Amino acid sequence: MKFICCVFLCGVLWSSPSHSLKKIRVGLGEPNPPLNKNVIDIEDKWFIQKLDHFNPTDNRTWKQRYQVNQKYYKKDGPVFLMIGGEGPISAKWMYSGAWINYAEEFNALCFQLEHRYYGKSHPTEDMSTKNLVYLSSEQALTDLAEFIVNIRTKYDIPATAKWVAFGGSYPGSLAAWLRMKFPHLVHAAVSSSGPLLAKIDFKEYFTVVENALATYSPECVLQIKQANQMIDSQIKTRKGAKIIEKKFKLCDPLDINKKNDIENLFETLAGNFADIVQYNKDNRFYENPERSLVTLETLCDIMVNKTIINSLDKYADVNNKLLSINNLTCTEHVYTKMIDSYLNTSWNSDSAAGGIILIFCLMELKEVILCTVN
Repeated sequence: MKFICCVFLCGVLWSSPSHSLKKIRVGLGEPNPPLNKNVIDIEDKWFIQKLDHFNPTDNRTWKQRYQVNQKYYKKDGPVFLMIGGEGPISAKWMYSGAWINYAEEFNALCFQLEHRYYGKSHPTEDMSTKNLVYLSSEQALTDLAEFIVNIRTKYDIPATAKWVAFGGSYPGSLAAWLRMKFPHLVHAAVSSSGPLLAKIDFKEYFTVVENALATYSPECVLQIKQANQMIDSQIKTRKGAKIIEKKFKLCDPLDINKKNDIENLFETLAGNFADIVQYNKDNRFYENPERSLVTLETLCDIMVNKTIINSLDKYADVNNKLLSINNLTCTEHVYTKMIDSYLNTSWNSDSAAGGIILIFCLMELKEVILCTVN
């Protein structure tokens, strides 16, 4: 059976304000903090994993991080597996969230396994091109299968225990694929908003954004369109480009002859709205509580503000408000600077935190847009 294995992590990446790697929202974030009585100490543990599951002559291994909560487990209970995604796993998921409520109800043993190449799970010495060939959803699925098979002995898990996979967004995709590919290992999967279809030039993403904004205010959408038309008109001349530089607080001069820079600017400004729509009213306590309070209503109220006549000024106000909330002083738009930021292959670089999401997308698209899941 064929499934599309590239998922739209890129949508999350591109929608981050100014493409600042430090501002990229990775993974599912963290759940709301539970009542104090539910907080438990969670230790990082390590599982020896093969580097390449599909090359029998390659015996290299690495240490994959996982976490466990045995608080509610009884011998006849199921085993819950929370799948890590495009970011570090958080111990808070081990005592918070709906799945923990289910664990308490069904006396489940809970594991959380970090995705290879994210967080502290470093299969290779760096993120050089030769090493990133081992970053794929196919390798990640087999990581999960190997974990299920081999962790049983350590925790004395009966062979008859039923495993249930949990995941949201990209990990939701993995949860669904894990159940499909390894039905003998996984009894059920809870796939929350798991994208299963990959499409190049996914214009429908912004169609959904537009529809969401229009639901609140059709005038908001009209003002955004007018603002983009005004930008398009201004950047036809150097004088107009200077106006855009000033209004949108660009970090560098706008070269109207560089198509990639122009496209990057338009996408960045559109991403201001896309990011907020995608996470609208997600009221969990992120690292930036002020930003979590910004909703599509907040942005549209700026765009329909009658005291500001010019659509372009309203559009700039939205951008500058988000710059302030994200503690940024200017808007990055230079394409080569964005690419350069991804070229640092060190695990300590900013690209390790966010840029690798883009790398994963491109690798999956280039190598296995359609992959076979048997």
